[in-house]
Amino acid sequence: MEKIDCIFLRQPVSDRLPLFKGMAYYLIKKFITLLILLFLVSITVYSVLFLLPGDPAQIILGINATPETLENLRSELGLNKSFWHQYADWMINLISGRGNRSINYDMPVYELIVSRLSVTGPLALMAILFAVAISIPLGVYAARHQNKKGDLGVMFFTQLGLATPEFWLGILLILLFSVHWGIFSAGGFPGWSVDFWGSVKSLLLPSFALGVIRASILTRLTRSSMLDVLCEDYVRTARAKGLKERTVIYVHALRNALIPVLTILGLQLGQLMAGAIIIENVYYLPGLGRLVFQAIGQRDLPVVREVVLFMAVAVVVVNFIVDLIYASIDPRMRLQKM
Repeated sequence: MEKIDCIFLRQPVSDRLPLFKGMAYYLIKKFITLLILLFLVSITVYSVLFLLPGDPAQIILGINATPETLENLRSELGLNKSFWHQYADWMINLISGRGNRSINYDMPVYELIVSRLSVTGPLALMAILFAVAISIPLGVYAARHQNKKGDLGVMFFTQLGLATPEFWLGILLILLFSVHWGIFSAGGFPGWSVDFWGSVKSLLLPSFALGVIRASILTRLTRSSMLDVLCEDYVRTARAKGLKERTVIYVHALRNALIPVLTILGLQLGQLMAGAIIIENVYYLPGLGRLVFQAIGQRDLPVVREVVLFMAVAVVVVNFIVDLIYASIDPRMRLQKM
């Protein structure tokens, strides 16, 4: 940050004008890209689910339903219309705020998403907090002790973390903390309004299982980024001024080293929102992942479409926000986009 800011602040005001114009151009370009991506995501989600075999009307009414009854239900649900007609109806309902109704729950899908997001959202945030709390100190430590025993030990454990499936780690945590020690429950979620601290406690094991895997990636990235930054001239200058090593590492070097880490961290948050399906089923958590898993089995297409679309949109939007934060941190990125 210090190196980047110094380059920017030394420029006269007239020289900074292209930078502000570049930022405006960058924002417009990113926003247009966002809209195009959202459209392509919606088309892809609807197309894939439209082509899936099976008749929702047959699943709802059962195998003994008459052809007339099936046709009436298909007409009521709009299943007898063309692909583009069904897609247009779906998007109009989404944009207008009316939403689509779940076939099995008989309620608006957005209400289901909001209720389940109260589990998946905190789960993803807690997993990211675990990942950051583990990866940043380990990455800095490994960089400061490059090629020594401590560095080799950290790299070994990160490699182990990368090779460990999160669902398998989740099962091991249940066996250790729930079955053997009895500290945590093996699964379930009491609800925030019923038992707040019990709800937090029920998310600790699954979020730790998710966070440890992400921490392995972030630790390696932090180490690599710190090694690059520690070789910069401004770090050597800070040491030559007689500053404490702790100040040089955590104030001057780490701030610049975290720029690429921030990018990957944002991407992982979006992926966690969309990728907690397996861990939510391991711990029997009523989140978005478990909702879409059940909806697929029940052939509840409105729920599957909108939940999958929400997850995809979450990834795209988070990536968009990360790009904006990255550009605000590093002015050179804006200049490159002019």
